[in-house]
Amino acid sequence: MTSEATTAFTIRLAEPAEYAAVGDLTVEAYANDGFIPPNSDYVDVLRGAADRAERAELWVAAAGDDLLGTVTYCLPGSFYGEIGQPHEGEFRMLGVSAKARGLGVGTALTKHCIDRSRELGFTHVVLCSAEYMKQAHRLYERLGFTRVPERDWIPREGVNLYAFSLAL
Repeated sequence: MTSEATTAFTIRLAEPAEYAAVGDLTVEAYANDGFIPPNSDYVDVLRGAADRAERAELWVAAAGDDLLGTVTYCLPGSFYGEIGQPHEGEFRMLGVSAKARGLGVGTALTKHCIDRSRELGFTHVVLCSAEYMKQAHRLYERLGFTRVPERDWIPREGVNLYAFSLAL
């Protein structure tokens, strides 16, 4: 897959030897955007790439050995699923390394999740995104996702998650 800025990368399942680096990349992506305070317990969830790989599908965008981004794809019933129903694919924890911003990595990972949902025969793909993640919302809307306010939820005080859905 080639991005708009001529950096070639592929999307593939993360390899066990990469789990620590994938966890670090996810934390870096969220922290650089100011989405998690350093002492947040969510850092442990983001860093837990090995657990995500075991309980969901852990995908990476890579240019050779260089990891550029990651996303966790959740099948129905996955421990990591939040709002997905049996006919829906779901993804979360999309993160792009600061060095790869603007290369189309986030778009490519999102499209991969859409394609994965189609491949599995789902009718929709869904996700939740914190209300303050405006740049991500624009990406999802550009790809055809619509807000589904009736599925918004608050996992804990101060964290309002907006639901998005795309019919396939």
